[in-house]
Amino acid sequence: MRTSESISQLVEQGLAAAQRSGTLPQAGDVEIVVEKPKQAEHGDFSSSVALSLSRVMRMAPLAIAEQIVAHVPESPLVGDVSAAPPGFVNFTLSKTWLVGQIDKIVDAGQTFGNTVDGEGIKVQVEFVSVNPTGPLHVGHARGAVLGSGIASVLQAAGYEVQREYYVNDAGAQMRVFYDTLYARFMQAAGKDVPLPDPAYPGEYLVDLAKGLFRENAELVDASEDEIKSKISPIALERTLGEIRSVLKSLRIEYDHWFYESSLTESGALQKTLDFLEDKGYIVDRDGARWFKSTAFGEEEDDVVVRSGEQIPTYFGTDLAYHYDKFLVRRFDRVINVWGADHHGHVSRLLAAVKALGGVPDNLTIILNQIVSFKNEGETVRFSKRKGNIVTVEELVEEVGADACRFIFLSRTANAQMEFDLALATQQSSENPVYYVQYAHARLAAILRNATEQDISSEGADLSNLTHDAEFELLRRLVELPDIVHRAAKNLEPHHLPYYAMELAKTLQRFYEQCRVISDDPLEMPVTKARLRLVEAAKTVFARTLDLMGMTAPDRM
Repeated sequence: MRTSESISQLVEQGLAAAQRSGTLPQAGDVEIVVEKPKQAEHGDFSSSVALSLSRVMRMAPLAIAEQIVAHVPESPLVGDVSAAPPGFVNFTLSKTWLVGQIDKIVDAGQTFGNTVDGEGIKVQVEFVSVNPTGPLHVGHARGAVLGSGIASVLQAAGYEVQREYYVNDAGAQMRVFYDTLYARFMQAAGKDVPLPDPAYPGEYLVDLAKGLFRENAELVDASEDEIKSKISPIALERTLGEIRSVLKSLRIEYDHWFYESSLTESGALQKTLDFLEDKGYIVDRDGARWFKSTAFGEEEDDVVVRSGEQIPTYFGTDLAYHYDKFLVRRFDRVINVWGADHHGHVSRLLAAVKALGGVPDNLTIILNQIVSFKNEGETVRFSKRKGNIVTVEELVEEVGADACRFIFLSRTANAQMEFDLALATQQSSENPVYYVQYAHARLAAILRNATEQDISSEGADLSNLTHDAEFELLRRLVELPDIVHRAAKNLEPHHLPYYAMELAKTLQRFYEQCRVISDDPLEMPVTKARLRLVEAAKTVFARTLDLMGMTAPDRM
């Protein structure tokens, strides 16, 4: 059980006992919130429940807090509990309990920090899902890391998580892509074939078409349809292969790749439209098919199948896709991570979930804001002509996957952010990525040094830990399950890099004040105990880095 959850239960038990004794009146249901106080002298955890009960109980909040404190049951978790003005119930963790967590942390290893919040809940996280028409641009990197970070904390919190990439292989963009690919293929063959209007821009298609021509030169005299039918599937899978490879370099892998084309080929789109039509939410008008978004408070209805060729719109296939998510694959919760430019699509998709009979709260759409880049104080303008970074692949090559992940995770999705390229590659304490990873490497070095001197923590008597810096570090170590809980509950993986930084700062203070390996044989009991603490700290650093998708280097 998480520490904050245990403290919350103690407050609840103290309140209930005080009410049973008659010293506090009944007050109905009450939400008990436990938080870390801003000032250390107020303890490790604090609850303001007495302040929220004051009006209904018609008592001074401090008097309520004092009665709760008087009735809180004894617990090995708690060293001290007290009431403080204007009405806080403050808890200080027991040093004995804290020391007892060291072996539990080491024994848990890479499962430390896991919770059971999401047991039995099936969640899908869909992210990136960029049209497969070329390399991933740096603008896609933030959503990629954010989506994988959310999936990571949800999995650690006990949810059954599926990571999915939605392959937009059947929309208007792909038709333009294939039309342009055909023109570039013919141009590679020396034929004077103009680009279509509209055409897909970029050198990527030129190079792709040249490669396809070298491999399929015999097609040059075939019909346009025949050439397209041959080279288009190859181009799609080749482009997706590059996307997969680049995402893998960013330590992102998916459980499932869902193809948009499967919605029409399998009849799922028609099944979805029939389902909604039976409910009265699909109407025919002006030769097109419309979803009655206005029935759910939207300003206008939305076309789902265009007139003429009866081609589904982007929104039409999205209806079928979410029908599949909720009604076919039965996800309890769906999380879509989109770019900020999709904000106009959010409300109508939530309306669609209502029409499908789902609960809109079970669909969460996270819009990640744009990223600006700077280098040595100067804003970076991306340009291939100038040789500046333009793709995710180039960004990873420039600063490394660890820096990309840490920096992109360090801000909330709805906040714009600035990525400092120079700082990301700097090997100093000013670089938060280096600072956190160096903390792990430092702990590994201490343990190597101990091994070289034939010293181990085996048989350590942990009661020899008495220094304030040791307990400050311990308090920080046991926070990880609560960090995971908060990050998963609020879909905010930025709590992880913040925690990692605070943990590294706490370790620095411990390192400065507590010599781990002493030359004095009489200090061996303390050395052994501190080595065990170092093992626990290294475990927590490694686990935190792993949750962020980063490496935990033993040497730097």
